[in-house]
Amino acid sequence: MSPTALLVLADGATFEGESAGWRPPDGIATGEVVFNTVLSGYQEVITDPSYAGQIIAFTYPHLGNYGVTPDDDESRRAFCRGVVTRDLTPRPSSWRAQGSLDDLLREQQVPVISGVDTRRLTRHVRDEGSMPAAFGPVEGPDAVDEEALRQAAAAEPGTEGLDLVRTVTRDEPERLPSLTEAGRHIVAYDYGIKSTILDHLRQLGSVEVVPSATPAADVVARDPDGVFLSNGPGDPAALDREIASIADLLGEVPVFGICLGHQLLGAALGGETYKLPFGHHGGNHPVQRLASGAIEITSQNHNYAVADGTLPAAEVTHVNLNDGVIEGIRCRDVPAFGVQYHPEAGPGPHDARYLFGLFADLMDGTRPEGEDRRATA
Repeated sequence: MSPTALLVLADGATFEGESAGWRPPDGIATGEVVFNTVLSGYQEVITDPSYAGQIIAFTYPHLGNYGVTPDDDESRRAFCRGVVTRDLTPRPSSWRAQGSLDDLLREQQVPVISGVDTRRLTRHVRDEGSMPAAFGPVEGPDAVDEEALRQAAAAEPGTEGLDLVRTVTRDEPERLPSLTEAGRHIVAYDYGIKSTILDHLRQLGSVEVVPSATPAADVVARDPDGVFLSNGPGDPAALDREIASIADLLGEVPVFGICLGHQLLGAALGGETYKLPFGHHGGNHPVQRLASGAIEITSQNHNYAVADGTLPAAEVTHVNLNDGVIEGIRCRDVPAFGVQYHPEAGPGPHDARYLFGLFADLMDGTRPEGEDRRATA
């Protein structure tokens, strides 16, 4: 039987469960608690670099039912600080499974607390907002004191004001060949880019992935047809260097941003960003496309957003129907747009994948007439 563990939030709320997964050397896992409402895709969520600095509480009670496979990894490793679940399935059942979720969590050094009343936890976070927390075993040979958990939760800084992108971005550029005959060349900033996004971009042309600190002049020197701004973790207001590079690129080359990339695009246009009470984390958020009135069901993962009314140089293209948060913007004077949600959405929904086609159209519309880069892409 697994040892009893406690999850302690910074406001003192305590939740009992069982210790599972990997255990940190001091026995205590810390991070900012957020909840995610997906019914499937737990491996994609856990390996999404956008969760750096955070503990993920899954609202769906059963986690790990269909196991894991390397094909579903979204990055080279998990960057989240921990996982909270009601029930961690010990024996998966799926023809695709190449291991259990517990195997993956131990291999990638992700601590877990299972057996938690995640419904109570979710209601608490909805009422009080995302906040720092700590968890660890309070029984067994590796037991920690409950007071130590309280002190660790109180000391955890959360994500506000922190540059977490530097903890997930790559060190060196990487060139990926096109998966089609498309002759475009795209430079993608890696703020914590997901593998599924790269798969979609490679349908549009070859992709050169560059570290987040790459100056705009270096990007322009690579002669791209378009620049992509990726998803990533943390507070966009802490990324002055990245915002400055994007501002320098606007008007030089078409730009498309997703999630953090969308927020950074907004900031480069002079907009303000702010932290949401408990963020948007799930696979079923309704978003309205204002141009047509169509409703898209979307996958989302973010704690920050662009403030309405702060973007005179751009128009709002999409809004979240749950709370009215801006979900998409388009620049008025330069070829650039962004969306807050995830159109690539592994494993789904797929309502918004048309946005990659819009990026292709934007690139094709600004390419000099008659130019074809297939020979050099």
